[in-house]
Amino acid sequence: MKQSQQSIPVLDLSTARRPDGSFDPGFITRLREAAHVVGFFQITNYGAGPSQVDGLFEVMKQFFDLPLEQRLALDNRNSPHFRGYARLGTEVTRGRADSREQIDFSPEREPVADYPADQPFWLLQGPNQWPREILPEMERRAMEWAGLMSDVGAELLAAIAVALGQPEDYFAELFEDTPAWMAKLVHYVGGLEGAGDQGVGLHADYGFVTLLLQDEVGGLEVLPPGAEAPIPVEPIPGALVVNLGEMLEVATGGYLLATIHRVQAPPPGVDRYSVPFFWSPRLDAVVHPVPLPPELAADARGISDDPDNPMLSTYGMNVLKGRARAHPDVAEIHHPDLARNISQR
Repeated sequence: MKQSQQSIPVLDLSTARRPDGSFDPGFITRLREAAHVVGFFQITNYGAGPSQVDGLFEVMKQFFDLPLEQRLALDNRNSPHFRGYARLGTEVTRGRADSREQIDFSPEREPVADYPADQPFWLLQGPNQWPREILPEMERRAMEWAGLMSDVGAELLAAIAVALGQPEDYFAELFEDTPAWMAKLVHYVGGLEGAGDQGVGLHADYGFVTLLLQDEVGGLEVLPPGAEAPIPVEPIPGALVVNLGEMLEVATGGYLLATIHRVQAPPPGVDRYSVPFFWSPRLDAVVHPVPLPPELAADARGISDDPDNPMLSTYGMNVLKGRARAHPDVAEIHHPDLARNISQR
């Protein structure tokens, strides 16, 4: 039975492989239907224990409870790499401020000093900003979580490759050595003046696979093709919400979906916490079309391109475009030429 667009499937990752190590055909079928029809699903039993989830949320709350002055010591406006703390209402989606504050982080690497003019995406590589003196536990827990999510992302992408009729290592070369994953520790605040009910406005994600840990408050909604209204993604304690990014939609000619979604801000006085992780390839990775089997190619929809937000086949350019649009203040301070170019597209 094909998955309805009106519900979000739940998959048990512990059932993905058979005892001999190969992927279970039943799991692959369910994954393919979820990725093709809805573009969103949830996974359970992916390797995190309750203490790891609870500990991460606890240290996040401790950080966002710090005085604003201490949070601003990590201000992302100090980072040419778009890393660090973004104040309430400073991230923008579709021209409107989001009702959230957050820490953005990625692999800890040295900045690239010289790069070709046609590869400005290398400016995204660099160090993170952490409250190492006042809350050292946050960096440890966040980076441990990123390590686990990297393993989960790689496993899911291998399963997706098999679901597309390819070897499980089909996408592996794009991620070798320096995958440029991104992650956020996010605090949503209701009742923010100027942002209304927008926690995050309607958007699609840039990369390959997004893994989202959300608390029990809820607010995430998805809009698959043909759905009459947004579908809420009901929280399952400890589960991960998975959605696919623009790179996979480009690679499959629209057979897989980078489904539009949003987050409704919580009511005034209610806090919501989430940890999105974007499993992404090297910045210079170029995504080529996947040679889909004929029966899958026949169901490819084509790319749902938005002329105001074109999908690009080079991952670094796609993500740089998104970062500059989301944080125009950072772009203007550190990369004014980039900011002007992005605003004109």
